[in-house]
Amino acid sequence: MNSYLVNTGHILLLINFILYGLGFFRNKSAYKIFTVYLFVLICIQLGARIIRQMGGNNLFLSHIYFVGQFIILSFFYLDLVKDQFQRKFIKIGFALVLLTLAIQYALKPELFLKFNLYEIFITSFLLIIYAVFHFYNMLDEKKEFYFINMGLLLYLFASTILFLVGNLTTKLSKDLNMITWTLNAVFVIVYHVFFFYEWKINYYKKNTISSN
Repeated sequence: MNSYLVNTGHILLLINFILYGLGFFRNKSAYKIFTVYLFVLICIQLGARIIRQMGGNNLFLSHIYFVGQFIILSFFYLDLVKDQFQRKFIKIGFALVLLTLAIQYALKPELFLKFNLYEIFITSFLLIIYAVFHFYNMLDEKKEFYFINMGLLLYLFASTILFLVGNLTTKLSKDLNMITWTLNAVFVIVYHVFFFYEWKINYYKKNTISSN
């Protein structure tokens, strides 16, 4: 069941990347950044599968995932928000997170082969704040990337809790740990459905008409 959910998430990711990729050159920078985000996710998942099939430890890719996601989505939200305080907050948060992580890994390089709870929490927490910024701004502005933002917010909030809890359940029970990863796979599917719906209502006609 868990492998079915994971594969479904992978298929939805590939579909979304292809769909968004169709309009890559015809849309503004935030759209392009989000499409790059989908491409990076594909690369990480492909790399994880290859390494696992070769019998290697692919846990180090979790760091590329969390840090890469933080970097790309920080630029995504920086492009969307116009309020100067919010932009300054994103820039300062971006610099501080990368600086503290660089120091942490320099002092404890063994963390590359473990789940880094600080990394998971701080990168996801700040992205949640950025998503809330965008929702607040959309109260008075055009609702751009509304469903993408909703999907990201729901997934980041849920996955942060699941990863933190999952780190504890690995020491308790394999069954509890499996529940954690199964729920995470479900939330991956949910946020890809949000991404697809965003494309369907806002970019389907624009991208398909332009490509004809």
